[in-house]
Amino acid sequence: MTGVEELLSADVLAFADDLADLLVDAVDGGASVGFLAPLPHGRAAAWWKSRAAAVANGVLSVWVARVDGRIAGTVQVASVTTPNGTHRAEVLKLLVHRDFRGRGLGRDLLATAEKGAAAHGASLLVLDTQTGSPAEGLYRSAGWTEAGVIPDYAADPSGVLRPTTLFYKRV
Repeated sequence: MTGVEELLSADVLAFADDLADLLVDAVDGGASVGFLAPLPHGRAAAWWKSRAAAVANGVLSVWVARVDGRIAGTVQVASVTTPNGTHRAEVLKLLVHRDFRGRGLGRDLLATAEKGAAAHGASLLVLDTQTGSPAEGLYRSAGWTEAGVIPDYAADPSGVLRPTTLFYKRV
C-alpha cells in the first residue's frame, strides 16, 4: 500500500535515519542532489535533522511516500520569504528509492508538492535538475516548462560538473 503524507518538524527528526537512507541511496545512484559520493549515513541524517527548524517555522514543507510503511520517496517545497517573492516556491530534492522506482511515486510526490504549495499561497513553482537526468522527463510530462540550461551548474556525485535545466510551473 502506498500513501503520501506531510511531515511535521518532529517527524523529520524522528524519521531522520530513514530519510538519510533514502538520500544515501539517491547519491549512490548518481542523483545530483547537492552531495558528493560516498555520502556517509550520519552526514545525511544530520542534514535531514537540520531541516526540522525550517519545517517548524513554515518555510519548508516535506512530504514522504510510504510503501508498506517504508519511506520510499520524498519531496520538499521551500517558500520564498522576500516581500517580492511570496507568490513563488521552489521544489527541492524529489527522491525515490531505487527499489521503488517505476511505480508512479515520483509523479505522486510532485503532484502533492504542487497542491501543497498552492494551498500555502504559491502561484509559481520553480525547480532545477541535472540536464539529461530521468527527472527531466518526469517534469516535462507533468506540465513543467523549461526556462533554460546553465552549463557546469553543479557537480554530480562523482564530482564532475554537469549542466542544470531550470523549470517553472504555474499552479
